[in-house]
Amino acid sequence: MDADVPGTVLKREKARDAVLELIESRSPGDAIPSERALCAQLAVSRPTLRAAIDELVAAGFLVRQHGRGMFVAPAKITQELVSGGRALTVPQAEGTWSSRLLEFTTHQAGARIGRKLRMSPAEEILYVARLRLVDGAPMAIEHLHLRAQLAPGLSARELESGDLYEHLRDTHGVHVHEAVQAIEPTVVTRAEAKLLDVPELSPALLFERLTSDTTGRPVEYVHSLYRGDRYRIVSRLTLGPAAEVQTAEDGHHPGIPPGDFALGDAMTSSTRGDVQGSNH
Repeated sequence: MDADVPGTVLKREKARDAVLELIESRSPGDAIPSERALCAQLAVSRPTLRAAIDELVAAGFLVRQHGRGMFVAPAKITQELVSGGRALTVPQAEGTWSSRLLEFTTHQAGARIGRKLRMSPAEEILYVARLRLVDGAPMAIEHLHLRAQLAPGLSARELESGDLYEHLRDTHGVHVHEAVQAIEPTVVTRAEAKLLDVPELSPALLFERLTSDTTGRPVEYVHSLYRGDRYRIVSRLTLGPAAEVQTAEDGHHPGIPPGDFALGDAMTSSTRGDVQGSNH
């Protein structure tokens, strides 16, 4: 096998870096040279190049189109996290965000969700599942659990057409203050893969978020699954005082709920979202 030849791993890494440079010099949707042309250009064997290409396809940098060739993949959606005691700033996401409602129902919290929201298992919660899309392409599956008593009479139509946190504040006097969010790698199930239009067991990012109001009372628990090939996390670490703090412009920031949150010792997420992008 090609992998048994001495130096093959290094050759594959060099080939990967060279193709990555080609990708970074182009725009999403642009074609890159054929495998035959790249083999001649980089002086590597077809198996070595193909292994490097496979890695870049799996990582979401390239897209193969049967009979047409290889193309630069759409830009990944980036969520930026910062450290320190100031509000979290996140770059505005590109593309048009929309949602497709999968389920909207009220039922008892049960033991697990009841513990998270610090409420009786017999109390009712509003459960919402929706598919998030960017420019019409599926990006994430979100599962929202909200104390039903905080939004009595809330309809699916209202949820899709407005900001849930604004509704809670303006209609019920509930002021969302802080969100603690954990992120970990996972893979998608067969059902999730079908919704996200990716192969089963594809890599994904699991977000778990617990949102509280100004009194410290848990308001909602959300767990979301984002495509690993289209979504990434960037951390900005503040190591010293800055001369001036820049404030992020309003816009949709995927993976982060709307509202004004503070970034505490745990990983917390905050920003404001637009109507179509966040819808809660």
